[in-house]
Amino acid sequence: MDKLVRSLLQVCGRTYAAEAGIKLADRPGPLYQLLVLTVLLSTRIRASVAIAAARELFAAGYTTPERMRAASWQQRVNALGRAHYVRYDESTSTALGEGAELVLDEYRGDLRRMREAAGNDAAKLRQLLQRVPRIGPVGADIFCREAQAVWPWLRPYLDKRTLRGAQRLGLPADPDRLAKLVPDADLARLSAGLVHVSLDQDLVKQVKAAA
Repeated sequence: MDKLVRSLLQVCGRTYAAEAGIKLADRPGPLYQLLVLTVLLSTRIRASVAIAAARELFAAGYTTPERMRAASWQQRVNALGRAHYVRYDESTSTALGEGAELVLDEYRGDLRRMREAAGNDAAKLRQLLQRVPRIGPVGADIFCREAQAVWPWLRPYLDKRTLRGAQRLGLPADPDRLAKLVPDADLARLSAGLVHVSLDQDLVKQVKAAA
């Protein structure tokens, strides 16, 4: 089992934040960028396209809620278009603008205040996240899975999708048992890897072969 977990982390244990070039830390900028990425991942679109869209938005300088709000609706649409984030580009541009307003109005641009408002309670945090335009239950899970890398109180955050991935690999489908297979610092990577295998049967074969 240890070999299988090591193989999982090696083959597909990269978080969505890392793929989007976010140096995740418990600071306002990176946490907001994770929120933007979560919004982008919350549509029926390939994760690779959402990640590319996040990179385009960040490259354009929209890395804080202030800058996202200051950008025009068309500028955001253009950045999304460069990543081929089609069909949802216009509605997502609107959602990003409204989300920036919410973060600034309610948390003064700092999502650590959302954490404080949640009282370090994962269920409450999920509720607050779903007040952000476009983020629903699935998006709230995405944010929490990634944020556990820098918010230890969220650990272990292993939702139904990660447990589905664990079942595919023959790993324990119980959050507590699963969490004991890696150090706490690797839980976000474990979660990411399990999500990847839950979505791609070929990855299951690759992970098992590498083990």
